[in-house]
Amino acid sequence: MNERYIDPAPGNFAAFKALPRDTPIQMLNLLRYREKADYPAGHPNAAMGWSGRRAYEEYGKTSGPIFRRVGGEIVWRGVFEAVVTGPDAMRWDDGFIAAYPHAAAFFEMIKDPVYQHAVVNRSAAVEDSRLIRFAPGQPGGTF
Repeated sequence: MNERYIDPAPGNFAAFKALPRDTPIQMLNLLRYREKADYPAGHPNAAMGWSGRRAYEEYGKTSGPIFRRVGGEIVWRGVFEAVVTGPDAMRWDDGFIAAYPHAAAFFEMIKDPVYQHAVVNRSAAVEDSRLIRFAPGQPGGTF
């Protein structure tokens, strides 16, 4: 896995913004943490010597109240065990699905000034990630 993704590419984000904003969405998050968090020079947390996982925990602590305020909730969380179909070298440290009552709630969250301040912890924490939008489907049944 040579390519790494931390922030949305402009084209992908434009496509995301063009989708309906008034319908529920679920966001699959796959995360691989840096061994040591990589903060910008001079950032107060740079001197903490945190691991990537610890920096992501700080991101969750500081962004969580905004996530909940806009109606977000974690509907599934898991810890990576093995790749069954996919590149042998693929690995993730954590995965979860965040549900939002509508896409506009996601945009409200990322525009919040407190969230924008908190996201530096995510950027410092993450070595690679995927954030994939899904429209919720009906659970149960078969494939």
